[in-house]
Amino acid sequence: MKQLIRTIFSPLLNLFESGDSPYLYKSSHRKILIVMGVLFVGLGSLVFAFAQGQDPAYLFPVLIFGGSGIICVVVGTVGSDRAVAKIWGSR
Repeated sequence: MKQLIRTIFSPLLNLFESGDSPYLYKSSHRKILIVMGVLFVGLGSLVFAFAQGQDPAYLFPVLIFGGSGIICVVVGTVGSDRAVAKIWGSR
């Protein structure tokens, strides 16, 4: 299952997993990344649920928070250590 998800999200993961420079990885970074991703997806979902039918500009925060949350969850769950370190900016 993990390999299937890696294949589906390979363009995104290749963006973060590329490079040869040294990086600093801590296991706590992965856990925090997943928690932040879940919080962002939840926030985007709440905005989507409560603002429907009003001004269509509500889709902007839904896309920003939901998209960044999905990226964090995907990289945190199936991404390599380099991808997690790259999101944190650890080089």
